[in-house]
Amino acid sequence: MKKILLTTLTMMSLSAIGQNVMSAETLWELGRVTPLGISKDAKNIVYKVTIPSVEENKSNSKYYFMPVNGGVPTEVKEYKDLVKDKNISPDGKYIVYNEEAKINNVLGKDFYPKLEKSEVQIYDGLDYRHWDTWNEGKFNHVFYKENTEGSVGVDILGGAAFDSPQKPFGGDEDYIWSPDSKHILYVSKKKEGTQYAISTNTNIYEYNLETGKTINRTEDNLGYDVSPKFSPSGNLTWLQMQRDGYEADKNDIIVDFKGIKMNLTANWDGTVDSFTWSKDGKKVYFIAAIDGTKQIFEVNFPGLTKIAIHVQQITDGDFDVNEIIGFSGNNIITTRADMNHASEIFSFDMQKKSWKQLSNVNTATYDSLALSKTERRYVTTTDGKKMLVWVILPPNFDATKKYPTLLYCQGGPQSALTQFYSFRWNFQLMAANGYIVVAPNRRGMPGHGVEWNEQISKDWGGQVMDDYLSAIDDVAKESYVDKERLGCVGASYGGYSVFYLAGIHSNRFKTFIAHDGVFNTQSMFGTTEEVFFSNWDFGGAYWEKDNAVAQKTYTTFNPATLVEKWDTPILIYQGGKDFRVPIGQGQEAFQAAQLRGIKSRFVYFPEENHWVLKPQNAQVWQKEFFKWLKETL
Repeated sequence: MKKILLTTLTMMSLSAIGQNVMSAETLWELGRVTPLGISKDAKNIVYKVTIPSVEENKSNSKYYFMPVNGGVPTEVKEYKDLVKDKNISPDGKYIVYNEEAKINNVLGKDFYPKLEKSEVQIYDGLDYRHWDTWNEGKFNHVFYKENTEGSVGVDILGGAAFDSPQKPFGGDEDYIWSPDSKHILYVSKKKEGTQYAISTNTNIYEYNLETGKTINRTEDNLGYDVSPKFSPSGNLTWLQMQRDGYEADKNDIIVDFKGIKMNLTANWDGTVDSFTWSKDGKKVYFIAAIDGTKQIFEVNFPGLTKIAIHVQQITDGDFDVNEIIGFSGNNIITTRADMNHASEIFSFDMQKKSWKQLSNVNTATYDSLALSKTERRYVTTTDGKKMLVWVILPPNFDATKKYPTLLYCQGGPQSALTQFYSFRWNFQLMAANGYIVVAPNRRGMPGHGVEWNEQISKDWGGQVMDDYLSAIDDVAKESYVDKERLGCVGASYGGYSVFYLAGIHSNRFKTFIAHDGVFNTQSMFGTTEEVFFSNWDFGGAYWEKDNAVAQKTYTTFNPATLVEKWDTPILIYQGGKDFRVPIGQGQEAFQAAQLRGIKSRFVYFPEENHWVLKPQNAQVWQKEFFKWLKETL
């Protein structure tokens, strides 16, 4: 009898544990896995686990290695000797690295040394600030030196006012050694001031260690040239966008083979995220968005033979493959995530087409939670196209009940809405709080063909708005959706979407939440730092009165012109160091709402940029998000 009772109590206990759901606190206790590579002996995977500490308001990292076929991880204090250092030349004689170099006079004390306590910045051109940092005349430069202690570095960019690695996100992936150790190749946009701000024309440069001379390997291309790598047989390979000023152009894999530049993905209707060569140099594996997920593809490399180039998708499923770490026999070692699981390390068997999870940093946490359910739904748009809509249902979903529902508006505007796992816009957490989430793959998203991706540029308030409304209207037909409790949320372009929909939603929504959203297209054009973006997507400048496309952006498609129709509560988040969508956008929107007498709240993060990165700030973000929904929805 006691045994039966204990078994029953145990089962009840396990059942209760299983009914826990994701919370904001648990979300920020999850380990964030960053692979560092395959070990030199090819037997282990080396990786980092970063865990934010809300109490300390910072993140702490530990390093591990584990067998390539899985097993118990081993913590290590120092990992650099375990993996090959790409920055050491193949012959071992030199090391390449990057440091900041002071090049231009910008500060008051630069011009007037006796006034060293002055707090002044003086500019003669744009690029005076970027992302979240003011330009103080310092630039990232690539250096090399002998791989011996005490050696002195050589700045291969000299005194030039150019960046390599590229700001704000470039790292040591922006420079590599040639196989013969005689050259360093690096990525740079060699433009200054205003010309820098209006262009995306980065190139791959080759520096000769012996002569000190530099040549431009991609001079013929006017758009982005990034991610240089050499094939096993020594062919320079990189990612290329063709059009200057268009940051979301089709991204292709280019191989320079015996002086002939071959585009391996020219005839494939998609855009590449990242790539790596097979060990034998016969194939290139790459990651790209496809139908609401990110998958691994392969493309053969024919050289100068008449063999046709063929792209083939080799993984499939409702998950995102985020990066290729390396190879082990027939297996590709990758990271994978989905809307219920943060990224972990996996192995994919290319012969068996099977997956094996190798790291389990967060497995115990997820096993203790009741998870949300994600469903694919295909909605017919107003122009007769088929649109994928992700629908995320609360844990323990009951179709006989009614649930408040959120329309999620993705940013970018040309960012893929896939099975990503965000630590801010976390669908699992929204669903755990009892909300259905509707996330449409609206116009402007990679993974549905180049034409679909491009349709949003210069049409921000056009078809895409119909796509949003088609999605929410279709899902709202379901009996389990509470049609009286619909909300609309989003950040960046998603924030613009919230501001715009607030003026045209025809009483669909009961509440809105916008984070760092574009509110006034005219003032946005006048204050954002990467001018090439607004120049391209808006169709031109607001003073171009004869430019009908641009004028439509600044009038019809400008949320500020629709404020007289606002009548719904709105929460506005804004980062003080967001130079991409500057603070005035959030301020203008909040001021308009307040003066219109609309219930509104302004949540300001003085030290955050376009994102929210500090643990305690992130907790406040989540608490305000759900508090607002409880108040208004």
